[in-house]
Amino acid sequence: MYPNLSPGALGINVPFSESVQLAHRFGYGGLDVSIAELQQIAASQGAEAIGEQMAPAGLKFGVWSMPVPYRADQESWQRGLAQLPAQAALAKSIGADRTSTYIANASDERTWDENYEFHIVRLRPIAEILADNGIRFGLEWVGPKTLRDEKKHSFIHTMDGALQLAADLEVGSTGLLVDIFHLFTSHTEVSAVRNLTNAQVVNVHVNDAVAGRSADQQIDNERTLPAETGLTDIAGFLQALDAIGYDGPVTVEPFSQRIRALSPAEAAQATAESLERSWQLAGL
Repeated sequence: MYPNLSPGALGINVPFSESVQLAHRFGYGGLDVSIAELQQIAASQGAEAIGEQMAPAGLKFGVWSMPVPYRADQESWQRGLAQLPAQAALAKSIGADRTSTYIANASDERTWDENYEFHIVRLRPIAEILADNGIRFGLEWVGPKTLRDEKKHSFIHTMDGALQLAADLEVGSTGLLVDIFHLFTSHTEVSAVRNLTNAQVVNVHVNDAVAGRSADQQIDNERTLPAETGLTDIAGFLQALDAIGYDGPVTVEPFSQRIRALSPAEAAQATAESLERSWQLAGL
């Protein structure tokens, strides 16, 4: 596994070339990318121009943004599906073989059973297109009870639930996006990660919970850098990932206004330092 920079998660809005420079400057091993931006680069400069920037910086691809708006109306979903084969083919050609999306943990419109069927119908063709191009697809469960309390109908909010949905899509390259915050807020011990396999874990998010709040009081878009408050067991989490041979990106997603207020370089540096501390705590 390798420390991975996701510019958007830190509020960094710079072109791909600058993201590459930031990731290289602060010692990241990988970089999350926008497939739409890469399509623009490929169209104007050729797909090889992407690798020509990544390779000298010693960077792997983290994940690329899954662009199909599967939660939207039927027409938008179908339009996104129609565009996905070309996007997945580009990703395959440059070796960017991971993408992921989140599963909303509640709904006002659909009961649990209705929502489950909705997700099967909407996600299966996405997973099939991705698999046809050798792209792994991660599903992220969302833990916070505070989100479920806002809606009429609860939905998948645990690792086991996300695993079952991935299995029911019946596309073997579908697995999980595992976020330590959602382990914490779904009352799942990090040791449960040891029951997974490397093939099941597509990508990983790390962060910490907000001090002074219980697991059930946490708010989804309010978090901190990993190892900042100590509420989440970052050492045990990384050790569990190491034990299963996880070989993918480890990405900080802090939803922190403090980090978003920093300059791009300051945010990238602070986040890199938090990952270094996390690796040290885990003894890795």
